[in-house]
Amino acid sequence: MRLIGKIFAGLIGLVILAAAGASVWFWFYPVTVNNAVNKFAVEFAIDTPELLTGLGAVDNTPLDFHSGKLSDYTKARDEKDRARLKKARAMMNRFDPEKLKGQEKLSSEIAIWFLDDIIEQAAFEYSGYRVNQISGPTVDLPQFLTDLHVIKNEKSVKRYISRIREFGRVLSETKARVEDDRAHGVTPPDFIIEKSISVMRAFIENGAAENALVTTLPAKLDKIEGLSEEKKAAYVAEATEAVESAVIPGYEAMIGLFEDMSKTATHDAGIWRIPDGEKIYAAALHSNTTTDMTAEEIHEIGLSEVARIEAEMDAILVSQGLIEGSVSDRVKQLMADPAQNFPNNDEGRQQMLDYLVELNDDVMKKAPDFFITVPQQKLEIVRVPEYSQDSSPGGYYNPPALDGSRPGRFYINLKNTTDNPRWTLPTLLYHEAAPGHHFQLSASQLMKNVPLLRKISPFNAYSEGWALYAERIAKTDMGMYDSDPLGDLGRLQAEMFRAVRLVVDTGMHAKRWSREEAIAYMLDKTGNTEDEVTREIERYVVWPGQATAYKTGQLAILRMRAKAEADLGDKFNLREFHELILGNGAMPLGILEETVDEWIKERQGA
Repeated sequence: MRLIGKIFAGLIGLVILAAAGASVWFWFYPVTVNNAVNKFAVEFAIDTPELLTGLGAVDNTPLDFHSGKLSDYTKARDEKDRARLKKARAMMNRFDPEKLKGQEKLSSEIAIWFLDDIIEQAAFEYSGYRVNQISGPTVDLPQFLTDLHVIKNEKSVKRYISRIREFGRVLSETKARVEDDRAHGVTPPDFIIEKSISVMRAFIENGAAENALVTTLPAKLDKIEGLSEEKKAAYVAEATEAVESAVIPGYEAMIGLFEDMSKTATHDAGIWRIPDGEKIYAAALHSNTTTDMTAEEIHEIGLSEVARIEAEMDAILVSQGLIEGSVSDRVKQLMADPAQNFPNNDEGRQQMLDYLVELNDDVMKKAPDFFITVPQQKLEIVRVPEYSQDSSPGGYYNPPALDGSRPGRFYINLKNTTDNPRWTLPTLLYHEAAPGHHFQLSASQLMKNVPLLRKISPFNAYSEGWALYAERIAKTDMGMYDSDPLGDLGRLQAEMFRAVRLVVDTGMHAKRWSREEAIAYMLDKTGNTEDEVTREIERYVVWPGQATAYKTGQLAILRMRAKAEADLGDKFNLREFHELILGNGAMPLGILEETVDEWIKERQGA
């Protein structure tokens, strides 16, 4: 059986890599960098059903072996992954970097950096809070099941219900891991425990029949041709029973554990509070910024950027007749202005969605003047699922499936429309959709003859840096704010938000600021609502370092562009520069800078 399983797994690998445009012979002949990197990626993917479904490569095909399953969440799986990582890293040493050229050389450098980084972080077995208010199986799997699991026939319905039952196993395994974390001194702060309990209770409070895993099913069943009403009812009943018997008890057990942990939890916010916390944060900064900058250096850059952006915001506010009070006070006045907000009802929410579609249409009309490659993949603009909106950010993006079965999606949080006044929406769209994440992630999927790793953009500083850079060029190059000064204020407010992140993230995790100090600083500098700021600060508590990626990446790309413009003069072409940055996919910033320097030399010699 083991041999048959390996052969079958190999066939799955071939299908995935064919979809990725890579050589299908890697499984048997891992003699090139691409094949070696793909071998690791596919071995990992085969053990990760959620990843396979997210890639959209083999679900609902004759080779679909995974879409009724969920991953193993045990400690043994983590140990297996660590061993697999080390084996993959050792394989990369087989290749002489002096003999590699072009994309293969780039793939080798990116893969080595990626593997070294993951191995460094994996060395900390107890490094964070695996269940919290914004991530972990209790948050991630419901949206995975409702949004990513494709239901197109009866077999896929049965697999969906199987996954609901599997969810119960995952919750049990995850609870055991949280208990193990606790035994080793890792428990969340009291306020994170409180929010996590609230999110878990909200998901199950209305019972199985009203749970999102059940209520989202009928509309999908209606699209299956020839499915009788009796069968539809039977499948809904089966899903309801699975939620009742497997999912709800799992959440109740997790809630009980968190309630017990709350009795002894402390209020300290920074990751320094857990064993090896300072080392864990240093590794997190390295991973998220893909630089060697220290927390102190990042903190000082943040303070400098906050001062610059505040002065630019003040100039726009004065030009609009808003003179009295601090910058944040005047921004708050605009935030609360009824004329600047969509009604906080279903009609207003639809108006906001329609406005975002209109904005996207406008920027896409201009895109060919600034980009050689414009995404072929479609974009949908939808609301954040109601069951997760309490803990979700204002907006986020999910990329299209590799096989085109699912479009890119920009999710907008519509719980309270006043969190996103009209004048803030253009920048949010430019960041998440065009020319931000939708352009960047779609471009990475179009690359040819590169390993799968390079198509899935695992480098925050690059991907978030590009999206923040996209906000900037919407003004400086594309002219999207030429007749919209308040929209430009929204751009600056968004940039201020990212600059403040540098300050508060390092403040909490390195300088030992409290949650309340961080909230007060962000409120003072951004003008955002207290609810929004609180959600953000609590996000940084459970994702140390992640928030530093945005501004670090943007500043790096801007520096690279300024160098290219200065060195090339009349030979500089913005469309070609953007093609270079996007066309090679995500990578660490140091490697990206090397590719820009090489491009400059080539252009100088042309």
